[in-house]
Amino acid sequence: MVLHTSPYPSAFLSFLSRLSWAFVFPCYWLLDRLLASCVATSLEKRRRSQDPCSFLALGVLISTPLYLVLLLASLPFAFIGFLLWAPLQSIRNPYIYSHQKPDKHGAEQGIAAGTGAALAEWRPQGRSFCFGSANVCLLPDSLARFNNLADTQRRAREVGKRIRNGASRPQIKIYIDSPTNTSISAASFCSLATQGFRRTSSLDHRPEPVVTTEPETEALTECPVHPSGSTSSDFPVHSTGAQNSSECPLHPNGEEHAPDCAVHQFADPHSSGECPVHSNIIQNSEDCPLHPAGVQISITSPDSEPTEAEKGNHQTGDGDTGSLESRTASRESLVRFHAADGGISPNNTLSQHRTSVFKRPIGRKRRHGDDGFDHEISAFFPANLDFLCLQEVFERRAADRLRRQLHRYFPFVLSDVGRYGWKGCCSRFKFLNSGLLLASRYPILDAHYECFPNGRSEDALAAKGVLFAKVQVGSSAQDQRVVGYIACTHLHAIEGDSSVRCEQLDMLLEWGAEFKRATSGPMDEEKVLEDQVAFDVILGDLNFDNCSSEDKLEQQHALFTHYKDPCRLGPGEDKPWALGTLLDTSGLYDEEVSSPESLQKVMENEEGRKEYLVFPASKNHCPSQKGRKIPLKGNGRRIDYILYKEEGLQPDWKVDIEEFSYITQLAGLTDHLSVAARLVVSTGEEET
Repeated sequence: MVLHTSPYPSAFLSFLSRLSWAFVFPCYWLLDRLLASCVATSLEKRRRSQDPCSFLALGVLISTPLYLVLLLASLPFAFIGFLLWAPLQSIRNPYIYSHQKPDKHGAEQGIAAGTGAALAEWRPQGRSFCFGSANVCLLPDSLARFNNLADTQRRAREVGKRIRNGASRPQIKIYIDSPTNTSISAASFCSLATQGFRRTSSLDHRPEPVVTTEPETEALTECPVHPSGSTSSDFPVHSTGAQNSSECPLHPNGEEHAPDCAVHQFADPHSSGECPVHSNIIQNSEDCPLHPAGVQISITSPDSEPTEAEKGNHQTGDGDTGSLESRTASRESLVRFHAADGGISPNNTLSQHRTSVFKRPIGRKRRHGDDGFDHEISAFFPANLDFLCLQEVFERRAADRLRRQLHRYFPFVLSDVGRYGWKGCCSRFKFLNSGLLLASRYPILDAHYECFPNGRSEDALAAKGVLFAKVQVGSSAQDQRVVGYIACTHLHAIEGDSSVRCEQLDMLLEWGAEFKRATSGPMDEEKVLEDQVAFDVILGDLNFDNCSSEDKLEQQHALFTHYKDPCRLGPGEDKPWALGTLLDTSGLYDEEVSSPESLQKVMENEEGRKEYLVFPASKNHCPSQKGRKIPLKGNGRRIDYILYKEEGLQPDWKVDIEEFSYITQLAGLTDHLSVAARLVVSTGEEET
């Protein structure tokens, strides 16, 4: 297949399209502004009620008749432009592929800057990949207001800024082993200060890369006493005179040969591969003065090999904030607490070096029970986000703004997906495209789009469908490409149309199988070995939840026998920690949920979820969520999904989920919570 870098196959047709749109755009813009002035958001209503004589109300009274007069004047030009524009849509390419080296984080990608030649060799123990999905509601401003959202152009730019800043931050985790202490105490942060760490937001500080000369297996590279893994001979623990030194960091000056000093109990701290303070018998003891509360810290930078470009690339610029007003991240959003185990590092490359203050003990259960993976509510998109699928990116100018922001982190983007106008004499006219957008840190090899033919009512005015992509994530020692398949979709939204959504799910599975067959064979005669498939993932807004009685048909669809939903126990039953992703639009501008940090705190509280999430429809309560006292089933309508295949991709290969996140970073910008998952691809081989 050929990736389309332009909407039309020739420059002349592109010129005609731009010319025709220049005639149509004034009418389109004026109509959008006219309708927008008639539909006010709850925030605008609140401001007008507080000051009835405000400038906003006066502006509406003046601008509305002006828009109407100009709209009538622009209609003849729009008609001429439409006659030229509509026929061109039948030969328009179904998407636009753009590749751009990130201007700020290009050195951090660890992927090809140009042709994919720099892709890392696939290691036998496998790798992990992070996927994200979000419905951003970038409709024309007049239509977005029906979802209580306004200013689509500003929101598009801010959405892109927040996503790239969340994904490009260092990955910081703090593990607490103590079964009784699950909070960051003052003592814990004091211990961090002794290690040379500064308590700060990860958006405001990027730690310098750690450079060590010792092998990674040496215990001294993770010494819990000295900073940055240094093995300097002048440090009290590592010096030959440590036992007689008055500079021991544990006991007060002047108390030499203290019998209770853990450092002075060992004659040779280099001789043990364990902590130089405690023995194997009391390893990770709560009494160890260097292991208060069993705190462990892990910092992961997005790059696999830090370069000089990284050291100076974190000058605060536009969008370096979690929210519109706040420049600092909440402490809860930067750290997660759970009993550590011998799990796989969340880095993109599993064998990548991690800066760890304390060793992670092996053989302990996870804090979150028997799920086998971590789950959290986060105020930020995951660090090292590899693939991002967005829905409802309908407005063309907003899509351009969003794409420019995303390109500062994601080199490869598929946008403007779908079609407009008629396709065949019997098809319905499409005023909007599919609204899908796929951004990737890895090269996109092939892409294909299919439009659902069974849309109904107002949903049929948009070209909703499925975007399939094949990406290259590595290469084997035998020069085989290691690839992954991603499907981004947005299903029919009208409530009660379960049969329509089930038909679309059938099409999704059928089209996906056809796309894999079409792209699985050798691309040229010189290529003999077939590609190795690492993962097969479906992301998007499916517009049904797993708890509503009205969605039983979709809950029992065959899709869930081919792909696994990490939040689901079975048809009609979610895991206790699973959350709804559809927000109640009437409360989008409440102070309690106006920022990523505040929305995160609300979602962590059961009563807060009942107040600000949309729940499955029931005859016992009205559509309005606020002020109700009746009990509600589940934790809200979960309509945004990340599904993956566990097995069957390659012999002995398996995909497991490592992390799942509900993300509040787009608070105030959309009416959905975002979701993200980190998948681990294991090959069943052992590294030699």
